[in-house]
Amino acid sequence: MGMAVGLFILSLKADALPRKQLMGFAMLASAVLTLLSVFIHNFHLLIAVSFVKGAILSGVTAVALAYLSEEVSFNSLGLAISLYLSGNAIGGMAGRIVVMLIAGWLNWRWAAAFVGISSLVLGLFFMKRLPASKHFIPLPVNIGQKWQQMGIFFRQPVIVLIYLAAFLLMGGFVSIYNYTGFHLEAPPFSLPHYVIACIFLMYTVGVWGTMVAGRSSDKVPPAKLIRFFIPAIAIGLLLMLVSQLVVFIIGLGIFTFSFFGTHTLASRIVSQEAKEGKSSATSLYWLFYYAGSAIIGTATGVVLTGWGWATFVFSLLLLVVAGFLLVFRAGKK
Repeated sequence: MGMAVGLFILSLKADALPRKQLMGFAMLASAVLTLLSVFIHNFHLLIAVSFVKGAILSGVTAVALAYLSEEVSFNSLGLAISLYLSGNAIGGMAGRIVVMLIAGWLNWRWAAAFVGISSLVLGLFFMKRLPASKHFIPLPVNIGQKWQQMGIFFRQPVIVLIYLAAFLLMGGFVSIYNYTGFHLEAPPFSLPHYVIACIFLMYTVGVWGTMVAGRSSDKVPPAKLIRFFIPAIAIGLLLMLVSQLVVFIIGLGIFTFSFFGTHTLASRIVSQEAKEGKSSATSLYWLFYYAGSAIIGTATGVVLTGWGWATFVFSLLLLVVAGFLLVFRAGKK
């Protein structure tokens, strides 16, 4: 929710801030807050710091796609976006695997320290190596005009439908990766934590999904491609109902590949549909994305606890079907 709040604020202010400096500050400040969390012993304070960290880290998310769309040639934009989202996938995978292993063998504080230090080093490297914007000039932002611009986005059916689909599909994706570990450590799988950690290597399949979708979208309209990726998400979910580990892993792979492909295509659709205020349009996309992560990712945990894995998976299938219908309708506009 911190990410969602930060993205809402930056959807109004991002075009007034230098792209590189905003992203660099967000990366470095969030790394410092991660390191500070190692020394916090009050649970509520820890949650508050995490909320602030999410809000600050949204500075990267708010403008990264806008930076790419401004600085990269159109013919290579699909590849550039897929590389950026691949970085997200690799980071998500590394975070889950490293934290699960270190926390299992030592404790979560050591895990947070490792993540904080590595993120600080990567943030410094980012600031040193990223080229400054050549096609963006920060301009004073008129909040009234920004509200009007956001109103224009919400009057564009394609953008609104993609926003809503992102809310649903990201909620489903995060739900699977939030709770799969609990399912796998229980019977009939009964896997130890270090084996479950390896399951998250499946994020590499997501990297492949972003690359395939990104390259393909340079040749085929993304609005057409996305209709093939979303049904594959549903197929992956159905396979995860099977209580056989190999089938389960195959289902998780199909699910992950298809989600990241869908996410890549949806991101490109928004960046192409927004003729002006690209950072605002992409910030709003990520706002819906992370709001879905927070709201649905929490609510489905209640479903899993109360009604079990099968009901949990079928609830996610309903979300995927709804997301497909939204995207299908967007393609008709």
